[in-house]
Amino acid sequence: MQQFIEIPDLEIFSTLVGNHHKHLLFLEDNSDVEIYDQGNALLVQGTDENEVQLIVQVLQALIVLLERKIPIGLSDVVMALKMGRKGTLNQFTTLYEKTILTDYHGKPIRIKTLGQKKYIEAIEKNDITFGIGPAGTGKTFLAVVMAVKALKKGEVNRIIITRPAVEAGESLGFLPGDLKEKVDPYLRPIYDSLYSVLGEDQTNRLMERGVIEIAPLAYMRGRTLDDAFVILDEAQNTTTSQMKMFLTRLGYRSKMIVNGDKTQIDLPRGVRSGLIDAQQKLAQVPDIAFIRFQQGDVVRHPVVAKIIAAYEEKEIGDEK
Repeated sequence: MQQFIEIPDLEIFSTLVGNHHKHLLFLEDNSDVEIYDQGNALLVQGTDENEVQLIVQVLQALIVLLERKIPIGLSDVVMALKMGRKGTLNQFTTLYEKTILTDYHGKPIRIKTLGQKKYIEAIEKNDITFGIGPAGTGKTFLAVVMAVKALKKGEVNRIIITRPAVEAGESLGFLPGDLKEKVDPYLRPIYDSLYSVLGEDQTNRLMERGVIEIAPLAYMRGRTLDDAFVILDEAQNTTTSQMKMFLTRLGYRSKMIVNGDKTQIDLPRGVRSGLIDAQQKLAQVPDIAFIRFQQGDVVRHPVVAKIIAAYEEKEIGDEK
């Protein structure tokens, strides 16, 4: 079976196929079709009618974005195919309708997955939002984006970001250097997110003024955080007492986001995770939301996905 897709706009055509046809090559590598460049059209060909229809629908969904002047990259192609296979492709273009914020380059930051959409909606509606799920789902980045958005709109006066420094025993006592030198290696993902949104210079200026504070969880004790957007990252590595201490810091006109991955707990054996404990105790409490990200919300580079699959296959083989 074969189907033609005519694309008269050369700019749309060029972006759709990608540099060196990388978007088309990805679709071919991850389906049972072949895609041929026909100049101002694409020919999608394969023996499986359903597979051909799926790839055509994926390409058409991407064309809709390009016609709306929304640029696409390989990650968008990856997600479109994922949603197509899950039967949710009809919701793909709606994810791009809302710009959450523009970064310091003026580039719009948009939702990429249905899980992210639920997460953003929960943050907007609730005082405390838990984001639980695997790495690569954008939890930390989107939490920072929402914090910066609230700061820019004047909804809060400061951003406070923290995480338990389990790797360093939380006290950080045995590490050399001052507090910043001790804590920075464990907060690097947070800095990366801030730099992506605000740029390094503005981030550093806001930190110098105390508008953005990044500190280990132990430094939250005894404080009431009013007019603040507070983010706890790597929450799976809090103890139950640390989690209670953190959540009860919530002040007036403040929001909290608690992010973690229950499969990545590094606590000593026998120590209960504060994230798991909170999920069980607080699931029915008003103004607290729990959003669960799935593997389908992970947008990995295709090569990374292949590397992970190869390692998993090797590990399974070694176990036999």
